[in-house]
Amino acid sequence: MRALNLITLLLIIIGGLNWLLVGLFQFDLVAAIFGGPGAILSRIVYALVGLSALWQLVPFSRAMSAGETAAESNFGNRR
Repeated sequence: MRALNLITLLLIIIGGLNWLLVGLFQFDLVAAIFGGPGAILSRIVYALVGLSALWQLVPFSRAMSAGETAAESNFGNRR
């Protein structure tokens, strides 16, 4: 389960960076690499990023119900 969480998090980061490129430079890196936004490989990557976001809702909701997110857990402990 931990490996799947790391893979899905990585895919979400890749998707976020791709959207950054789209927003700033109107350049879709995924489409450029895989043959355009309508190419089957591009669509697979887009779908995997979206499914990864859905998957990450599970640990996020668990962290929120526990009253703390992973990002907050170590924030105050660094010295």
